[in-house]
Amino acid sequence: MTIPASVVLNAYSQAASMGGGAATPGASALKDAGGSFGDFLEKAINETVSSGKASEKQMATSAATKDGNLVDVVTSVAEAETTLQTVVAVRDKVISAYQDIMRMPI
Repeated sequence: MTIPASVVLNAYSQAASMGGGAATPGASALKDAGGSFGDFLEKAINETVSSGKASEKQMATSAATKDGNLVDVVTSVAEAETTLQTVVAVRDKVISAYQDIMRMPI
C-alpha cells in the first residue's frame, strides 16, 4: 500500500511539533521545551489513540450513511497508520538505546 505524501508530511509535522521546537543541550532546555521525555511520550501516545478513534468514527459514519466519502475514510486510516508507525519507531529506538546502555561496561 502506498501512503500519499501529504499524509506522511502531516504525520511528520505532528511528530516534529510534539518535540517542543529545536533541540538544545542540557536539562534546563528540556524543561523549557515543554516537559520531560515521559511527557513527550504520553502526548505521542494520546495523539495516536485520538487519531485511531477519529479514523474509526470516520469509518462508522461512512458505513452508516450512503453519503460517506471513501477518500476521507482511506485518508483517516492512513493518517492513523502513519502515526502508529511513528510511535512504534520511537519505541524501537528507545529500546535499542536502553539495550546499548545495558551492554556498556561499568
